[in-house]
Amino acid sequence: MNDQLQDFLHYLVVERGLSDNTITSYKRDLKKYIQFQEEVEKLQSFEEVTRLHIINFLKHIKELGHSSRTIARHIASIRSFHQFLLRDRAVSHDPSVHIETPQPERTLPKVLSMAEVEQLLDSPSLDTAFGLRDKAMIEVLYATGIRVSELIGLNLGDIHLTMGFLRCIGKGNKERIIPIGRAATESLEQYMNQARGKLVGKTKTDALFLNHHGNRLSRQGFWKILKRLTEVANIKKELTPHTLRHSFATHLLENGADLRAVQEMLGHADISTTQIYTHVTKARLKDVYKSFHPRA
Repeated sequence: MNDQLQDFLHYLVVERGLSDNTITSYKRDLKKYIQFQEEVEKLQSFEEVTRLHIINFLKHIKELGHSSRTIARHIASIRSFHQFLLRDRAVSHDPSVHIETPQPERTLPKVLSMAEVEQLLDSPSLDTAFGLRDKAMIEVLYATGIRVSELIGLNLGDIHLTMGFLRCIGKGNKERIIPIGRAATESLEQYMNQARGKLVGKTKTDALFLNHHGNRLSRQGFWKILKRLTEVANIKKELTPHTLRHSFATHLLENGADLRAVQEMLGHADISTTQIYTHVTKARLKDVYKSFHPRA
């Protein structure tokens, strides 16, 4: 069964060209699924899998406390996998056909206030190469709304400071061009002129943001940097690498930006995904009204 999983992952890489993060997600979900079918249901091939076996697995992960969003992602992985097996003629039926996907809870993303963004942007020390790098990364994230995976994937050739934009490759290998503001441009220029050369190791690399070994910074490395800067900035909210992306979109819409333009910059395939930020701005307006209207 694991051999067929490897065939599927190879198909996702070669034929569908999915990103490393997406492949990792599929692999993680399907390894749990296969382990359950082998160890709990005692199945030896996917030909034996029925709808009930899949439902039992979904009940199992729900009992472990996974959210409906996570369960929906598992269903999508299982469905894609069984469709692949059927197309590959490894099985004669697809037991996932009539599995219903639960509606994910619609939770509003956490965003920073303008004052908190300023605190975070002021937190890196500009006396060191690492501080200049950290400042540039935070400025770029807030200025463009790109994902952290897109940020650390940037190369020198993706940055066009004189033209005022950057090029990034998002989900599904889709390219998009995003404007960079004045503050982010200045921070990038300072980092590239004064700091990056000090961080480059013996092995030359085109990666824009580097770690202390002179290699491309990792997601985990950025996450540690963000946690440290959050403490320095004395921000009490729980910050994730996505918080700046949420703040970017929310602040744009609060200041009158067009929803379609924000969708384009975020790289959302469906505008309904972008519309969640309109709910955030409405919620913030209600808070302002309650705080300041004399008869609220």
